[in-house]
Amino acid sequence: MSDSIRLDKWLWAARFFKTRALASEAVSGGKVHLNGQRVKPARAVRVGDALGIQRGNVHFDVIVRGIHDKRRPVSEAQQLYEETEASIAERERLREMQKLANQAVHHGERRPNKKQRRHIVRFKRQQ
Repeated sequence: MSDSIRLDKWLWAARFFKTRALASEAVSGGKVHLNGQRVKPARAVRVGDALGIQRGNVHFDVIVRGIHDKRRPVSEAQQLYEETEASIAERERLREMQKLANQAVHHGERRPNKKQRRHIVRFKRQQ
């Protein structure tokens, strides 16, 4: 196995993106930074490199711990990187904020059931 691999291929193998095309598009779009710099999808990744990955509103700061060119199961893919403590704490904070925001939203009443619809129809006919 080599000591470096294309960035888009590593992102795909580490399961940050479902396809290499999506990984390549994210790198080209500036959603992935290697050692703090914007790079191209073909840039070589080596063990010890720091990656900043933006997926939607979630941001990952990871350090490359392994290189693999094939997509492996999740348990093996998670061994290819180590997420920083700050990144984990930030994601947890965002998750808690999202939970609180979802609790504050009032979803309203459900749709009327069959019995309630019959009452509504009868009421409308009376008028």
